[in-house]
Amino acid sequence: MRDTVQPADLGFFSTLAASGSLSAAARELGLTAAAVSKRLTQMESRAGVALVNRTTRRMMLTPEGELYLEHARRILDEIDELSELLGSAKKSPKGLLRVNATLGFGRSHVAPAISRFVARYPQVAVQLQLSVTPPPLTDDAFDVCIRFGEPPDTRVVAKRLAANRRLLCAAPAYIASRGMPLTAHDLTRHNCIGIRQGDEAYGVWRLSAGRGAARKTEAVRINGTLTTNDGEIAVKWALEGHGILMRAEWDIKQYLADGSLVRVLPDHETPNADIFAVYSQRHQMSNRIRAFVDFLALELSGETGERA
Repeated sequence: MRDTVQPADLGFFSTLAASGSLSAAARELGLTAAAVSKRLTQMESRAGVALVNRTTRRMMLTPEGELYLEHARRILDEIDELSELLGSAKKSPKGLLRVNATLGFGRSHVAPAISRFVARYPQVAVQLQLSVTPPPLTDDAFDVCIRFGEPPDTRVVAKRLAANRRLLCAAPAYIASRGMPLTAHDLTRHNCIGIRQGDEAYGVWRLSAGRGAARKTEAVRINGTLTTNDGEIAVKWALEGHGILMRAEWDIKQYLADGSLVRVLPDHETPNADIFAVYSQRHQMSNRIRAFVDFLALELSGETGERA
């Protein structure tokens, strides 16, 4: 029973699963396909279950294989992390870094920053995945997730990277034809461009105005003819005069600066949208992750014009 799982099998199976086929794994491991097949058979014999369903062209993990892979990757990550922590903190970061970000922000800001990061730290390999819907904060598939708004989950570390606001805006042509809203309630009579992203409540904009005891927050249910899950498309529609848009400042500041878009209800505030790097508590001492998060914070503070 004690030999059901051998340490050397963890890396082998992780490579096998990532390769997608026995022949591809053989090339990656520098072995013959027959040797890979034999080792897999030995693993399955020790485990007492089938880990892989084999076909002539590809292979699929069984439910037991998926479970094995999940734990293998977690253990390998922890071994890698332990090796890093035992080494000098002054050593250059190295190893694999898995990053998740939203489509628009990831494409325009995170990807260019990663390009510069790996140029500075060539021993770090980065996998960037962009998604419309952010993964769960405790998902072990990623080392660092870039999020908007401080996560409420206390099981993760959230480091603020840069200030960010959501602003209401519209094209001058739209305002000229429909008028400028003067109150939050006026938005109900306008065409508003909707964005469906993540778990955020769709179709309701929360706006606050005033100070102290006079401060008031309103939840406005918007109406409009255009909806998308892509922020870039939503901005394009706003530029073309189709309606009022609520969008992060980083995405529209260039258009506000050149007059292509104008602020709507500038005296109203929206919920916090500061940019955070989120990672597991067990990763907070990782030299690789700390280097990336610090690098990204410096990059974004310069891009957003935030003062330290």
